[in-house]
Order: sequence, then C-alpha cells, then structure tokens
Amino acid sequence: MSATSPTDTKKGDIKLQNLNDAEIPLQPQSDEYDPHLHRNVPHPTTNTETLVHLLKGSLGTGILAMPKAFHQAGYMSGIVNTILIGILCTWGLHILVRSQYILCKRRRVPILTYPISMKLALEEGPPYLRWMAPFAVLIVDGFLIVYQLGICCVYIVFVAKNVKEFVDYWYKIEIEYHMLLLLLPLILLNCIRNLKLLAPFSTLANIITFIGIGLILTYVFQALPPLANRETFGDISEFPLFFGTTLFAIEAVGVVVALENNMKTPKSFGSSFGVLNVGMFVITLLYAFFGFVGYWKYGKDSDESITLNLPSTDVTTKVVQGIFTVATFISYGLQCYVPVEIIWGNYLKKRFNESIKWEFVVRITIVLITFLLAISVPRLALFISLFGALCLSVLGIAFPSLMEICVLYPNNWGRWNNVVIRNVILIAIGLFGLVTGTHKSVVDIIVSFQSPTNATETFNNTISIATTSTEPNSL
Repeated sequence: MSATSPTDTKKGDIKLQNLNDAEIPLQPQSDEYDPHLHRNVPHPTTNTETLVHLLKGSLGTGILAMPKAFHQAGYMSGIVNTILIGILCTWGLHILVRSQYILCKRRRVPILTYPISMKLALEEGPPYLRWMAPFAVLIVDGFLIVYQLGICCVYIVFVAKNVKEFVDYWYKIEIEYHMLLLLLPLILLNCIRNLKLLAPFSTLANIITFIGIGLILTYVFQALPPLANRETFGDISEFPLFFGTTLFAIEAVGVVVALENNMKTPKSFGSSFGVLNVGMFVITLLYAFFGFVGYWKYGKDSDESITLNLPSTDVTTKVVQGIFTVATFISYGLQCYVPVEIIWGNYLKKRFNESIKWEFVVRITIVLITFLLAISVPRLALFISLFGALCLSVLGIAFPSLMEICVLYPNNWGRWNNVVIRNVILIAIGLFGLVTGTHKSVVDIIVSFQSPTNATETFNNTISIATTSTEPNSL
C-alpha cells in the first residue's frame, strides 16, 4: 500500500505527495498510459520475493485450526468448500487489483491506495452510491488499521504464551513478563523500513513453518483410523464456523495490496500463472490437505489447534511449538507494515516533512500500542476475533465487489448486467461471513464474561483461533 511516495512523472502525469489528501482529476482516456511503467518504488520486490511474502502472509498458524474446521464441516464438505473459499478469496483479490489498475489508468497516476481507490470508484459509480464517497477513505483505513493491529496484538500473546510453556520447565513467571521481554525485539523488527529487507525473514519463516508442518504430519500419519469412521458431511448448523475459520485463515487482503504495489514487475502479479494465482493455489491446497488428514487422524477430538492434540511431554511437540513461535514472531514485522504505511504514509508523513526520526517514532508507537493492549486486556483474543470477522469479510470480498460495480459503470456491466449480479452475490457472501464470524465472536465474549473459569478457558483456547482468524489470516 505504499502509494504515498512522490513519483517521477512525464507530461500529463500527476505528481502525488499524499494520495489521501490529493484531488486526482479524471483525465482523458488513453490506451497508451500504463500505470505500471510509471511506478517509482524505492525498494521493489522481485516475483520470488513477493511470492515468499504472500505465502508467509497467508500460510501460518491458521493451518493448525483446519482439522477442527473439517470436524465442523465433514471431510468431503471440508475439501470442496476449502477450495471454493480459496477461489472466492483469490477472485476478490483479482477484482480489487484489476479495479485499481483501471482507476490508475483513467486518472493517469502510477499507483493508488485501497482507500483512495474505493473513494474514486464510488465517485464514478451509480448516483445512488456516490454519497458514500466522502467517507470511503476513513472507513477503509479504519478497517485495515483495526484488523492489522489486531493481528499484531494476538501475535504478541501467541508468542509469549508459547515461550512461557518452554521457560516454565525451569522457572515459572507470569506471561506479562514474557511479553515485556519481547518488546525490544519487536521494536527492532518493526524498524525494518521496506519489504525487500523483510524478504529473508519471510523466507526463514516459510522454511521453518514447512518443517513444523512436516513434523506434525509424522504424528498424523501414525496409525490412521479407517476413513469410514469420519463424517463425510457435518452438521449444517456448524458450517458457519467452518466458513468463518477458513475464510479468515486464507484471506490476506491488506498484505496483498501492499505486495502488488511494491513489485518490480506488477504485471506478473495478476497474470494467469502469476504470483497471486500460484500463491493462493499452493495455500488453498495445503489448507485442504492438512485439514483433511488432521481430521482423519483425530476426528471429533480435533482441538482448536492441532498442536494441542500432540503428546504434551514429547520433545518433538516442543520443537513444533518453538517453530511456530519463531515463525509468528517473524510475521509480526510483515503485519505491522500495513498500519505503518497507512498511519505514517497517508496521514503523518507530509506533516512531519518525511522525517525519518518521526517515522521511527510512529513505528515504535505502533509496537507499544499493540504491546499495551496485549498485556492489559485478558480477553483480547476474543475481541480481535470479532474485529477480524468484521474487517475481512468487507475488505476482501464486499468492498472489491462494490468497487468493480462502480468502476465499470455505466457501459461495462455486460449483457443482462451480469457484472452487477455476480458482484451482488459476492457482497452477499461477504456479509454472510461477517454475520457468522461476528455471531461466533460475540457468543464467545458473552460466555467469557459469565464465569472466570470460562473466561480463562476461552482465552487460552482462542489464542490459536484468533491467530487463525487474523492470519492475513488473518490478516
């Protein structure tokens, strides 16, 4: 989402200092102008680096909850619907990237942020939608900031909790002290200023994540029971939980937009065999496979995170927990990249004359905010799960679909207005995810306040679920 840097321009182009403050006039249509050729990204990422970031942004601790999700759906329904949800998420991201490209071409600007794209699309859309345009930037930015900061808060709790389990073997201290020990490393990680420098960390996180998954599979494939003992289709009343978990595990809209904007060859992102399709194909198949074999092994005993099904005293189990702890810690920097780009790039950079000193102040402040929330709110994971449900359904599905309706208005809606029909269906699906995810989160919150025991159990059990739901996630 780094669309706030000044760009070198040619005749007819616009030099932008801050896209959230800039008025971008509509230019005469020109097939010659290609926004991708006019980008001037300080540290562009290669296709491989972008793919690595995409895999890390979508593939993480979320995969650990898939066996539980398959228990809710049944193994056949789980396989089919995981693939369908993966396609749905990929489709929504394609719509978003494609709509942004059309808007850039029309306005003759090299790059646009998600919020500004939404605002411009609504301004060009049907008259009955234009009243929303003035509020679009704040709404989209608000969703993105809340969602990404929520991820970071849960990551702190998740890492601290796992570190505590290691240290407790020798010396028991409260989890708050573990969080405090993490504070300086998290600040240093968030002071890495561009995605290119984060690429080696994402590569490391991907490697150890795959190692961790491999170690888990060594347990899973031992003494598998007959598949006939597992449900082919689950209870329909449980399906919303499966839908919410899988959707929020796979979706990573905030990271995806930032990655596409920072590519050296952005045309390679959305092509048929480009970064987005390849990355989402791998992620979706891994989620479907892992959910299937995990459920096959543990059935109705599948826990919120499959690591909880592993023998607690086994050395390999501790190694697996350590692996996912390190991978989650590394991912903190990638997830913080989005709110930093929004808060600093869109609102504060111009006011502080692009001062690097103040940029670091913003980066450190964001870490401190997530740290204080994580350390002071014992039920934080439940609220983060709620924010994830609220944010991802609209950011990943509903908003891109609404944007395409507006961008293609009035002459490109297709025969029988098929573009409108298709996107209205997608918006309805997004709202369904919002309602079901929000309902589950609200119920868990109510239960957690009813009794201290329930609160403790719900908090501990939902750390992994909230990480799953926000693994950009969760976003």
